[in-house]
Amino acid sequence: MKHNWEQIDTYAKQWVKEAGALIKKSFSKELLIQSKSNPNDLVTNMDQEVEQFLIDKIRFTFPSHHILGEEGFGEELESDEGVIWVIDPIDGTMNFVHQQRNFAISIGIYENGVGQVGLIYDVVHDELYHAFKGKGAFMNDIQLPKLDPVEVKEAVIGLNSTWVTPNKRIDREVLTPLVRHVRGTRSYGSAAIEMAYVASGRIDAYITLRLAPWDFAGGKILVEEVGGTATTLEGKPLSILNKSSVLIAKPGLHASILNDYVKRER
Repeated sequence: MKHNWEQIDTYAKQWVKEAGALIKKSFSKELLIQSKSNPNDLVTNMDQEVEQFLIDKIRFTFPSHHILGEEGFGEELESDEGVIWVIDPIDGTMNFVHQQRNFAISIGIYENGVGQVGLIYDVVHDELYHAFKGKGAFMNDIQLPKLDPVEVKEAVIGLNSTWVTPNKRIDREVLTPLVRHVRGTRSYGSAAIEMAYVASGRIDAYITLRLAPWDFAGGKILVEEVGGTATTLEGKPLSILNKSSVLIAKPGLHASILNDYVKRER
């Protein structure tokens, strides 16, 4: 089946902006907050309402499309065949609850496993990062330039301090030397925003040991459209059907982190 991707892209942008307006209205209301897998894994009524809003729009307009959503209103998929919308209604829920900023709506739209449209909407700052396969990436109406290579010593990377303290996912000594050698580290508490910041050149790389597909689906498309690289921390392709580690970086820097730090320690 041939799909009208320009139409899909137009609808997706419109719906993301409408969802953002719903979130802004919620700032004056009391949130209902629950925890999911642990006390720090939060979900609010707005996460659920925004996901349901987006899913209703998609199912009505594109009934043949599939949907993966963080809050469980989508489908459980075992194949990446067809068109799949991968949705995170509020990426950075803890920030949303505590700060009412530093969170984003993230959508990646894939066809047979290949990213076609990526959207990350920083609601509070009204910054819509969007990419269309083969046509580049933008922040609102501004086209993002191709990323320039950067050396480790000049790089600012997004990295949560969890991964350089004792944890169950990685030996802290793997990434500690990298932290010593880079110009600086940052942690914004939203994978989508950190990936958008790599795509726009605000930071040079983003590393995490634990992400779900809805966390990285939109950002992967954005970063690749400006010449960046997105893989697991083992250098393997990211799959929208599986949770994994994530390494997203500018050209050259990705290989340096992978070969000079991660693989050297393993």
